[in-house]
Formats: sequence, structure tokens, C-alpha cells
Amino acid sequence: MNHLSTSLSAQRGASVTGVIFLVIGLVVAGKLLAAILPAQIGDYQTTKLLETELHDANQARLSDKAFVDKLNKQLSINADYDTEAEELFTFTDKKAGQLAIHKKYEVTHNFFGNVDIVNRFEGDITPKPAE
Repeated sequence: MNHLSTSLSAQRGASVTGVIFLVIGLVVAGKLLAAILPAQIGDYQTTKLLETELHDANQARLSDKAFVDKLNKQLSINADYDTEAEELFTFTDKKAGQLAIHKKYEVTHNFFGNVDIVNRFEGDITPKPAE
């Protein structure tokens, strides 16, 4: 009996429970990554679009209404049909040629069941400088 208990206590490697917890952990991490990463990439693209369009609008001295119309057309061209420009930002300066905006929006993805991951994006957008 002593030999048997010694060999069991000297066992090395993962138990079945350990493997199950590892698989569950990997699934949760993958699900989190799938919920967060696309929103972060989308925000990067949205920020670049806003910077570029804001720069172009200020160079052309467009009004705030013309800027919003142009941005909505660009969102439609980019196949982002569910997003309206007015949902993405508010103006901090509406003077033609000096337009400035504050980006503030959120993206929600379902995680599990009734648990959602909410990604909030906020920040001032300055016109992209001429290259």
C-alpha cells in the first residue's frame, strides 16, 4: 500500500479538471478577444476618417451641416449603413474653416447570454495635418 500511495503522490502532469479549466479559460479569452478587437479596429478607422474629413472640410471652409452631409455620404460609401455621423460626435466649434469635434460613441457586442461587452470611445478630433 505504501508503494501505491507514493506513486500516486508523485504523479506529474495535468488532471482532467485542470484541462477542463484550461479549455474554459481559452474559450472565454477567445470570446473576449472577438468582442473587443473588431471594435478597437473600427474605432481606429473611424478616427482616421473623421480626421481626414475634418481636415478637408476646414480646407474647403464647409459649414457644419455640409460636413455632416459629406461624412454621411462617406460612411455610406464605406458600407457603414447603420451609423449616422450625428451619432459619432458633437461639434466643439462650428465656425466654417475652424470646425472641431468631440468623438463620443459606444459599440456593444454580446458576450454570453444576456452579458454584453460595451466599448466606449471618446476623444477630441483634430483635423489631420496636410502631408
